[in-house]
Amino acid sequence: MPIVCALVPSYKVEIARHFEPRLRARPLIVADRLERGHVIAVDDKAFLRGARTGMTLVQAGACVPRAAVAVDDPGRNRALWERILDALDAASPLVEDAAEGTALLEMRGIPGSHERWLTSVRTALASDGAFAGLTFALALAENKFVARTAARVRDGSIVRPGEERAFLAPLSLYALDLDERVVERLRLLGIKTLGELASLPHGPFVRRFGPPSARWHAYAGGVDDEPVIPRPRRLVIDGALYGEGTAEREEQLLFALRSLVARVAGDVASAGKRCGFLRLRIECEDGERLELPTLLAQATSQAGTMFDLLRAKLEGITLRSPVVGLLLGAERLEEGGTEFSLFAGNDPDPDVVAIALARLEAALGPRHALRATIVPGHRYETRVAYEPFSTQSLASPHVRPAPPAPKDDATLVYRMLERRAVEVLLAHGVPAAVEGRTVVDVAGPWRIDEGWWSEALDGVAAAHASDAYDVLLQDGALYRIVCERKRWWLVGAFD
Repeated sequence: MPIVCALVPSYKVEIARHFEPRLRARPLIVADRLERGHVIAVDDKAFLRGARTGMTLVQAGACVPRAAVAVDDPGRNRALWERILDALDAASPLVEDAAEGTALLEMRGIPGSHERWLTSVRTALASDGAFAGLTFALALAENKFVARTAARVRDGSIVRPGEERAFLAPLSLYALDLDERVVERLRLLGIKTLGELASLPHGPFVRRFGPPSARWHAYAGGVDDEPVIPRPRRLVIDGALYGEGTAEREEQLLFALRSLVARVAGDVASAGKRCGFLRLRIECEDGERLELPTLLAQATSQAGTMFDLLRAKLEGITLRSPVVGLLLGAERLEEGGTEFSLFAGNDPDPDVVAIALARLEAALGPRHALRATIVPGHRYETRVAYEPFSTQSLASPHVRPAPPAPKDDATLVYRMLERRAVEVLLAHGVPAAVEGRTVVDVAGPWRIDEGWWSEALDGVAAAHASDAYDVLLQDGALYRIVCERKRWWLVGAFD
């Protein structure tokens, strides 16, 4: 199975120099950030002078005082690499994205010789001027490991069937990307090259170094059975309405939107997909542009569901001028078909809930549809947090267990109330009456003291101290009251 490896050595370094050619004159260090940054890549000159990935910028700067420093841009790196992968599609339909800077192309079934395959890959890479000037190393072998290693050794390498072990034999153990400690252990045994490693008996070696060493031993002998895993193709489905007049009234806009949604939904269904995310862009006559990202509760290709959700999103929007263009994109495409739970009769409809949420946000503004969740905390008041309500859990089929029957020894349930001030009469230091109602029984106090270390930290921590009591009133009500700074508060009740 002939495989071509297209490699950009030191990808992050090459990309930094590609966009800033002035960096080529000096040793280069690529860092995650400038302030308290760490090294994530170095070029050969900086490496030879002691700079290593994982160092702080201060440490690397001490090793290479005259080095240039570039801040990594992951978004830019990924965008350019995706463009490189797209260009490689012209050489082979099976392209694996092994890592940024490393692509593997399976050439099985493509007419030509080894030399012609390498030439076709170079031609594909030269077809796009966006990455002209990048250094590509190409190599061809019968499996992924040998092809990748050959590309690291020399550009244009061809390792023919049966030559794998001889080609790898003189290479150092670093070709296996082993941890430095493992390399040192092997060196203590006198193993310094892949050939020496491959000559070791398989069983004793694996027993000594553990299961991962079986793969090292196979690689050293030129054996790699892992197939090429083609990257998923990005399918983009969108539609636009431009140059067909203007929409001055709401019904005109909705009519145009319904037509556009029907077209996009038809394309999604024709591709055998379901859409999980919609992105609607609106362009107005005065140049105003508006974008409405819309998450669907469950992926679908139904035009009605898409339209209802988009219409709900539009309800809270006022445009200054007539609409002259609409662009609708379908994203997060999934394979067709929807899973249903066996007993889903009482489950809420995710689409109906999503439309209701969209209308709430249109009327009240974003982040007003919230749900309470339990979070760790020392006080009841801090154990609840609010987060945006999501319909994703509703879209996942599940079986709802029946609620357990109450036990004979069931305890009371504490219910938090909206905090309000109350008048408390004390007798011998404990509550005797709450807002004029006699206390029949009392339990407590329970002292809570947070931030007692605040003074030691110069007041950074917020101090909080309170005494909580549970009081049973003469009318049967059981409340929790709290005393803070000599003021009393009603904070909860027991049901």
